[in-house]
Amino acid sequence: MKQRLFAAFVALGLAAGPVQAQQCGGDFGQFVQGLKAEAIQRGHPQDIVDAFFRSARFDQRTLDADRRQGFFTVPFTEFSRRLISQNRIDNGRRNAERYGAVFDEIERRFGVSRGILLSFWAFETDFGGFQGDYNTLNSLVTLSHDCRRPELFRPQVFAALTLYQNGNFDPVNTQGAWAGEIGMVQMLPTDIVEHAIDGDGDGRISLQTSPADALLSGANILSSLGWRPREPWLIEVTIPDTLDWYQTGIHTSRSVSQWEADGVRARAGGSLPMPSAQASLILPEGRNGPAFIAYPNFSVLFEWNQSFTYVLTAAYFATRLEGAPVFDPRNPEPGLSGDQMRELQRLLVARGYDTGGTTGILGARTRAAVREVQRELGLPADAWPTPALLSALR
Repeated sequence: MKQRLFAAFVALGLAAGPVQAQQCGGDFGQFVQGLKAEAIQRGHPQDIVDAFFRSARFDQRTLDADRRQGFFTVPFTEFSRRLISQNRIDNGRRNAERYGAVFDEIERRFGVSRGILLSFWAFETDFGGFQGDYNTLNSLVTLSHDCRRPELFRPQVFAALTLYQNGNFDPVNTQGAWAGEIGMVQMLPTDIVEHAIDGDGDGRISLQTSPADALLSGANILSSLGWRPREPWLIEVTIPDTLDWYQTGIHTSRSVSQWEADGVRARAGGSLPMPSAQASLILPEGRNGPAFIAYPNFSVLFEWNQSFTYVLTAAYFATRLEGAPVFDPRNPEPGLSGDQMRELQRLLVARGYDTGGTTGILGARTRAAVREVQRELGLPADAWPTPALLSALR
């Protein structure tokens, strides 16, 4: 799930003002009344607030979708093969040509590669073909009422109210993803308020029907998050067997020249660009699987979606759309099933490691814990959990 949720808080004033007592849970009707009171407290007119919240309903389907994210337990190779079809590649290249002038403008203004935007456009909505069928207001209010992550979603309700007050949101008919994202590249209300752009010059912003509006707005978000203009983000590499595996992973970086000195090479041949840049060596399925050098722009993508596998797949697909070959999957050791991953996380927690919960998803904190316990046990510390590691921990 994309989690661009805090970037506009200060500018919007979404974190300011007295806080209502009922932050989540309890009677849903009373909760909505609390939201309305807070909205008026923030300076929205009574009649606007009443009209905005009039249709708000609890949506169980949204909660079911929030709890059902098993797709993100799939290893990178399988995940990428599911998402990257020849049809998506062909459509991506056709759209790159069709909207070439838009992408030229994006690269001129923001320095964001067309491959990156095409990749997210493809994965989020199949190039606008399916943008979600959840009522956006109901999803946002429901997820704010739910006590799992209300701090993430409550501010989005007030951003949507700002859009409504400005004539840019229909609480009854606006539909999108279950987590409240709207439009072709799935933007949250806070991002729409702060970063939406009229890309086609028609005097209005339509993220659901105008590719130019959606793409320039998405590029503006990435730029605001620190995207480095015209720099690479991901390059597939070959690696020697003699690396210090503990140095690999997204949270460790070294200069590109240091990686090359240790025998890391661009798979396509030639020298890796930007030898003085800090970069991470990514091994999504361990030392025997595919390998990539990730530049600083790669980390920016986690502000779009916090799933490591999703971000890596999107980043890799962007390189494919710009001419890179299919990656070499090599021969990784088998990973863990969801139940095995949950058992591993429980065992790691029992040893004092922070895994970010026992979700069965191999997230950043679980990878970090795996790397540490591998080193503790004298195993290659490549952060890839295997049945052998699980057996050792048992």
